Amino acid sequence: MSKYYYLISGLPAISLEDTKPGYSVAGFKAEIDPMLTVWDRRAVRWFFLKFDNQNLLAYLRNVPGRVFDERGVFAEDTLAEICGLMKSEDHVPRQASVPAYFEKFIREYYARLEDLSAPEHSVLWEDRLSSLYYGEAMKCRQKFMSSWFEMNLNVTNLMTAINCRNHGFDREEFIVGDSGMAEQIRSSNARDFNIGNSFDYLTEVMQIAEEKDLRLRERRIDMLRWNWLDEHTTLKFFDIESVIAYLLRLEMKERWLTLDRVAGEKTFRKLVHTMKSESSEALEKFKENNK
Repeated sequence: MSKYYYLISGLPAISLEDTKPGYSVAGFKAEIDPMLTVWDRRAVRWFFLKFDNQNLLAYLRNVPGRVFDERGVFAEDTLAEICGLMKSEDHVPRQASVPAYFEKFIREYYARLEDLSAPEHSVLWEDRLSSLYYGEAMKCRQKFMSSWFEMNLNVTNLMTAINCRNHGFDREEFIVGDSGMAEQIRSSNARDFNIGNSFDYLTEVMQIAEEKDLRLRERRIDMLRWNWLDEHTTLKFFDIESVIAYLLRLEMKERWLTLDRVAGEKTFRKLVHTMKSESSEALEKFKENNK
């Protein structure tokens, strides 16, 4: 098993409370890629494919003004070439290393568009892609990586099921994946979906789901994920697991920095608008009083 002493010992500590950008996911990707073994690079690749999923959906839907996420595995022209080959039912070159779920999804999408009796909106394409993605990622031979995907799928499905139950929606339409636990959550009417002791974070997730503040709820979910990473890398200080864990934490931190910046900009614009309105009102009153 490869050790990454030099890489890990040089990494700065990070937390969800950090306000300085530091490393970016894209920058970290570029730095670690040449350092990893072929085996470890394949495992890490599963993390970056989540960005390819977003790029793929935007490309297939031809979203106007779409911004290509450079954090993905495939370049924009490569993605377009892959889709073009699959649309024409040609075989994709082996060197493209296209994951099986990617190919299956693209062919399904184009086949569905050609079937006039099944309009696009009848399929939740995001859920379908997520289902295929998680299904294959959970079979990754790198145990830590596959366990991470399994945990995230279970958390997401539990949160979705609880929200559906609270608002009277049919959860069968929204639960992702075909794992044993996904099927259990999809079919059980018990308060805990009869999961019992099969999922360590059941009680915590159910408590988080009752949080009314959406932003705080999302924060608590990420803290759960962060703690999971701590628990599963305790004795793996210089192993690939610690490299992957750092990458996963970095993505969470980067996402919150973006959310905080957006929220800050909205607050600032609202403040400026209020100040302008108050200034206008004061000016009008001054004019009225000095006529």
